[in-house]
Amino acid sequence: MQIVHLHHPYDTTKIINQSIVLALGFFDGVHRGHQAVIKRGKEIAETQNLPLAVMTFNQHPAIVFEQVGPQGIQYLSPLKRKAELMAQLGVDIFYIVDFTSNFANLSPQAFVDQYIIGLHAKFVVAGFDYTFGKQAVANMTTMPKFSHHQFEIETVSEEDDADLKISSTRIRKLLSAGAIDEANHLLGYTYETQGLVVHGLARGRTLGYPTANVITSQAQQIPGIGIYSVQINVNNHWYEAMASVGYNITFDETKTLTLEVNIFDFDEFIYGEQVKIRWYHYLRGEIKFSGAEALVAQLDQDKIATQKYFATQPKKEV
Repeated sequence: MQIVHLHHPYDTTKIINQSIVLALGFFDGVHRGHQAVIKRGKEIAETQNLPLAVMTFNQHPAIVFEQVGPQGIQYLSPLKRKAELMAQLGVDIFYIVDFTSNFANLSPQAFVDQYIIGLHAKFVVAGFDYTFGKQAVANMTTMPKFSHHQFEIETVSEEDDADLKISSTRIRKLLSAGAIDEANHLLGYTYETQGLVVHGLARGRTLGYPTANVITSQAQQIPGIGIYSVQINVNNHWYEAMASVGYNITFDETKTLTLEVNIFDFDEFIYGEQVKIRWYHYLRGEIKFSGAEALVAQLDQDKIATQKYFATQPKKEV
């Protein structure tokens, strides 16, 4: 997959000089609704013998259009992860446009002229709720009047689950509630985060459950407080593990939210390593135990539950 970054006004020499099928959207999470758009684009591309291109933005439009809090936007799929998912879906060209005030002020016609016709799109595919141009007043219904008959348009209808729209907002709420199983169902794949292993308090090692303390970027959402069955990728190898998101309340040692991962059948120091975590299954909430003995007894049960979970699932390692 070819990745092309564009900053408005873009350098025309960066544009791939061939006709394309173009899928449009922000695609945070690349969930089942987004996948329906991309898969439809892929079907058209294969029928027309054209490459499939996807155009998205480097950051959420809310950063320009609205005030966001000091924590900014918590993404389901930061750009690197989004690119991985796009490649898995068979995207040939991935256009990433810097969403700036200058770009946001484009009129609908200027957007179509420069970012659809200018990208040599012959077919455009987007979701039913896609909007474009200054103040997002133009949509898929009005797009034909801006097209100059230079490309065909296909709108993909809403993708529902349990009679509710599959959306990034819905998935974020599920993650915050710890409902990783349901979030994964709506995503259509296992949620994944990345982070850096750093030193912690090292209490886990004294309990017989050493943990990797992982710092994730504030820009990516991690699941809510609780204990989870996960896999962790260390040096390109996936290991079964269990993860704790919480505040170490049994020992009252921190007021800072931590992510700690106990890796099964693993005894190496990995400080400074970048790791990936795949979140599979919610086990339980965070509990304040009477002491170390009660905590270890519960961790023993959590490990057994995690091993049983993976033993009953199709092989998860890739």
